[in-house]
Amino acid sequence: MTRRFMGAGAATLATAALAAGCGSSDKKSSDADAGESSAKTTCRVAATTKPTGLPAAFPVPGELTITQVRKDGPTIVVDGYWTSELDEAYTELKDQVEQAGYAILFSENEHRDAEISYKDAGGKTSGQIALRSDCSEDATTRVHITNRPA
Repeated sequence: MTRRFMGAGAATLATAALAAGCGSSDKKSSDADAGESSAKTTCRVAATTKPTGLPAAFPVPGELTITQVRKDGPTIVVDGYWTSELDEAYTELKDQVEQAGYAILFSENEHRDAEISYKDAGGKTSGQIALRSDCSEDATTRVHITNRPA
């Protein structure tokens, strides 16, 4: 009888320890999965002189500094930074994309990161603007634009 009680007690303790360990690691992985990180990086680097390759009507406002342009297959990738906080950058970019005649397919602002998915009126190109508030400089938002044939 004592053996059965000790075996049940040991199993209960093992289950509790395992559950506590799982709960802890789940929190860490869900934070990582959500893209939450306290690491800040330098965003304000020299502007590139390369042409963006973005459509002529695509808005490139003065607050946006383009630092890198590359082509991944048919997709144009543009990286840079916006000289304001993320909420302001999101609002202004979204407004300018709409004013340029692009349809907003999806948009979301989570105050640490934001996305604006778009498609041009002619249906020739589509893409996404991703904004991140992970810059080490104050009032600076990282901008990542992908534009591809629709």
